[in-house]
Amino acid sequence: MILGIVQTHPVFGDITGNQIQIERLMGDRQADLWVMPELALTGYEMRGRKESLELSEELPAGPTTKWLAQLCRDRNCYIVIGLVEREGQKVYNSSVFMGPKGIIGRYRKVHLFDKEVERFDPGDLPFDVFDIGIARVGIMICFDWRFPEVTRTLSLRGAQIVAHPSNLVLPFCQAAMVTRCFENNVFAATANRIGEEDRDGRKVSFTGRSVIMGTQGELLASGAIAATDVMTVEIDPKKADDKTINPYNDTFRTRRVEFYEM
Repeated sequence: MILGIVQTHPVFGDITGNQIQIERLMGDRQADLWVMPELALTGYEMRGRKESLELSEELPAGPTTKWLAQLCRDRNCYIVIGLVEREGQKVYNSSVFMGPKGIIGRYRKVHLFDKEVERFDPGDLPFDVFDIGIARVGIMICFDWRFPEVTRTLSLRGAQIVAHPSNLVLPFCQAAMVTRCFENNVFAATANRIGEEDRDGRKVSFTGRSVIMGTQGELLASGAIAATDVMTVEIDPKKADDKTINPYNDTFRTRRVEFYEM
């Protein structure tokens, strides 16, 4: 299968314009599964919870999922993308997983970063893995990378690929994903954005350099630091099912979980 990333430069609040940018960047490039950044259509620096609610939408009834569903049908592909989700009076930093037949699943960011705690409710859904036939896909969002339990949980639940929409501002994630993939023998696609936003009393700069990592922590593709970018790589998801290290050790079977509990 072909795994792809679209690295964007969103304009804050311009949902339609950001959709057009994504379609333009994709062009005639083809992938079976596309991963796009966190909050890819709204931008990141919301001025508190009120603005988050104003930019939010319900799933699957919102306009973004309708646009995504058509995009997936037209391209016969799957897409994981970050957006602002509303459910009642709660608002989440979420990702939605769409395919040619509609919505497959969603994930709400569990580990909120910095001022996100003022803008969103903490995620309340488990780390689910979605089987789309060609691959089993787990989802985490941005700062979740800092917690090794997330990738481990998704991998233990059968994920072959970890889709990782991000708006990275710290310089460490891309290097850390080497370890996350190696220690779990799993593929990962970290889709980042570029640009700056100065809206909430500070200037935030995003680090670009989206990465697709292989099961041994090898770098399969890397995006530009300060420009929009698109990258695609052919992978065999089944490689993630073999956790063998040598004839005596297996990434999961030789764990000594009785010693890990606190």
